[in-house]
Amino acid sequence: MKLSICTDVMGDLSFTEMLDKCVKLGVEGIEMTGGGWSRAPHFRADELLADRGLLRSKLTEIEARGLEIAALNCSANPLDPGDMGKRHRKEMEQTIRLAGEIGVKTIVTMSGLPEAAPGDMVPNWLVYTKSWPDEMPERDRYQWEDRAFPLWHELVKLAKEAGVEKYALENFSAMLVWNPETLFRLRNEVGPMVGMNLDPSHLMWMGADPIASARALGNAIHHCHGKDTRIERGLADVNGLLELKDVTDVANRSWNYVAVGAGRDLQWWKEFFSVVRMCGYNGWVSLEMEDFTMSTEAGIQSSIDALHATISR
Repeated sequence: MKLSICTDVMGDLSFTEMLDKCVKLGVEGIEMTGGGWSRAPHFRADELLADRGLLRSKLTEIEARGLEIAALNCSANPLDPGDMGKRHRKEMEQTIRLAGEIGVKTIVTMSGLPEAAPGDMVPNWLVYTKSWPDEMPERDRYQWEDRAFPLWHELVKLAKEAGVEKYALENFSAMLVWNPETLFRLRNEVGPMVGMNLDPSHLMWMGADPIASARALGNAIHHCHGKDTRIERGLADVNGLLELKDVTDVANRSWNYVAVGAGRDLQWWKEFFSVVRMCGYNGWVSLEMEDFTMSTEAGIQSSIDALHATISR
């Protein structure tokens, strides 16, 4: 496996500064974030599709530094019933077309989350039993069969036309796909082009074991994020793991995203990557740094050091 970094964390740098920093950090690839919720300015699909000269220039700068594009990332909710959903879907489609033009085979994105019934105006994450109240089974059926399946059949078709080979859906909360079971519910309907961006940090706070999740996913692992979570002693025991406080309120949260190694120790990470490799994945591991318990620079460097020490080469 090879190490890359999600460029969102360097959104305040210019394109050239961002590339130079990646070289200095010793990563081999870059997971270019753009579109959807990302504010990173470096590789916006709409801009690059409209200006082929700019696209060629940026690709030349990447190649000149010996870097590779690990994936294009468009973290978005294309199933949102409002205007945001329309914009996110358009930007996902632009990202797919851009990937096809430049030969990038993997799109890192999210499954999306729709409303729970026709006419609703906001997405609804249904994480309670489907058997009660009585209306729950129909809400679940509607979200998957009427909303998600048709969209993803269309997105799979578009990717095939563009030459993209894999969707890697992040197992993020407040999405229809948030764990292996929900990934397979979608994959079994639309085909093996859809797999998971295995992000252990989310599974940790949900109470799952990411190593067991990797075994269950097998060849459905299409990408991997290097990101850690720490369950905060005492607070989680009192309040549980469903946490609504702002991510910057680190002292009062039941759990926090942390630099790699600040949640699980390096022995755990060695086992995790060993099992991921054993399951057949030999692609990129992208650092996604969202630690608000320390400075961004410290979080990036300590995570890079930990990942260099633990990923399976």
